[in-house]
Amino acid sequence: MIRSSFTFEDFQSRANVSRETLDKLQVYADLLLKWQESVNLVGPGTVPEIWHRHFYDSAQLFPYLISDGPVIDMGSGAGFPGLVLAAMGRRNVILIESNGKKCSFLRDVNRQLSLDVMICQARIEACGSLPGAQYVVSRALAPLDMLLFYAHPLLADDGTCLFFKGRSVETELTSVKKNWTMQCNSYPSETDPKGVILTIGGLAPRYDGLKTQ
Repeated sequence: MIRSSFTFEDFQSRANVSRETLDKLQVYADLLLKWQESVNLVGPGTVPEIWHRHFYDSAQLFPYLISDGPVIDMGSGAGFPGLVLAAMGRRNVILIESNGKKCSFLRDVNRQLSLDVMICQARIEACGSLPGAQYVVSRALAPLDMLLFYAHPLLADDGTCLFFKGRSVETELTSVKKNWTMQCNSYPSETDPKGVILTIGGLAPRYDGLKTQ
């Protein structure tokens, strides 16, 4: 297996985390490698890049979490970014994932690390009874119009969306602004030269049909 030049020591330096946090993430990484042998948690080609492609990419969101309140990770998959944020110390993190095997993996990591995490095994649209989220996050899940449709019922009144997006972000933003009002900012990704992190607040549909379609 080709090894990444970005190591866990690089992660510690770039993300500025404690040794305790690094130890938790190392347990997480070891479990992911173990489960990956039987469950396709991440793309096989990204396994050697786990500390950069998955852990550091997820950790980029941590500085944006400046307010208290629940964090909901839509389509958490192998726990990116929500479980990484919890391992870094964020409390009250809710992971939504419909795949049973991936949920079993998330529960295993959570059990071994004793994080403040709730795992909701369901489709996103079936999770409307969750507490209003201060932040809704998502990584590599869906086009922006679908992310906003999923996120809106989950957000608290003053909640914020944090989404990773790629090269098509400007086209997607132009499209969604026809249906949504929002305050949006874009910040460069530190792991993808063509990627950005979108912060979206004040999200509201322009007409009622968007709430129930």
